Amino acid sequence: MKNILLVVLVLILFGCETRPNLVKNQNTGPALGTSYAIQYISDKELDFQREIDSVFTVFNKSMSTYIPDSDISKINGGDTTVIVDQMFRDVFFQSQVINIETDGYFDPTVGVLVDAWGFGPEDSTMKMDSTRVDSLMQYVGWRHIGLTRDFRITKSKPEIQFDFNAIAKGYAIDRLGRMLDKHQIKNYLVEVGGEVLAKGTNIISGKPWTVGIDKPNNFMKRGSAAVVNLKDKALASSGNYRKFRIDPETGEKYVHTIDPKTGYTKNSNVLSATVVANSCIQADGYATAFMAMDLNDTKALLELKRKELDAFIIYLDEEGTMKNFMTSGFEAILAK
Repeated sequence: MKNILLVVLVLILFGCETRPNLVKNQNTGPALGTSYAIQYISDKELDFQREIDSVFTVFNKSMSTYIPDSDISKINGGDTTVIVDQMFRDVFFQSQVINIETDGYFDPTVGVLVDAWGFGPEDSTMKMDSTRVDSLMQYVGWRHIGLTRDFRITKSKPEIQFDFNAIAKGYAIDRLGRMLDKHQIKNYLVEVGGEVLAKGTNIISGKPWTVGIDKPNNFMKRGSAAVVNLKDKALASSGNYRKFRIDPETGEKYVHTIDPKTGYTKNSNVLSATVVANSCIQADGYATAFMAMDLNDTKALLELKRKELDAFIIYLDEEGTMKNFMTSGFEAILAK
């Protein structure tokens, strides 16, 4: 009996001595025109700032329309010699998939319209009317572009402009997640501009990673419409209630969601769309598409084509009352 007790005591002491002290490491800062916050838990202090900066640097060099010598800016400027990197190709192919599945409501070739409506790298003072919109629509459509075997972009018209801003941020988050995976980090939360990728749990607190979804109000009245628990999932939201511009002459409001089928900004009854997916590039792209799509079409896509996606849509009914729709999978992750 004494020997048994001694063995148990040794095992307990050994367990106490080898139990790791958990550390929540954090990196924050500005990036991609917004801010980021990355939390990752390990058994010691770590600092991946250099690797984080490297991801953002490579990403910007590939796909930032705000950097004149980025690959996407060169392509938009008519350079046909650019060989796009893996990042660009990943975003290109995922964009193609979402374009097809949303019947063209997601289309990164809306770049000329984004600029014309005043939501591009440069402020636009262009007067938008039906004549102007019609003239620009000839440069919009996924059918007008392609990717060669040696990874060069082809365009049927040189004026076609790419704008991956509606999906690329989600991809950048996925790349940050891959970097943490490479370092064998099992529990982390990556957030860039409100979009997140969660892996594992917050094992220090013993609770899941929790993420709040904003109510569609102005900046002065921020609040959560819902709070969810995320594990091994990504979440992205899109909305028109904050990113818009007002015409100084007419006072008319123009939201940043552009309907690629009409060329006009989309003032719909959908106020915000939140998507939970296995990757943030998917969540980001589909959330953007759902802002342009009719709500019934969104429901059909979720039920028939992309059952693995979950969504939370805030909209106005016919009486102007704010309502919401959520998939059963989304309801299941609501924080209690």
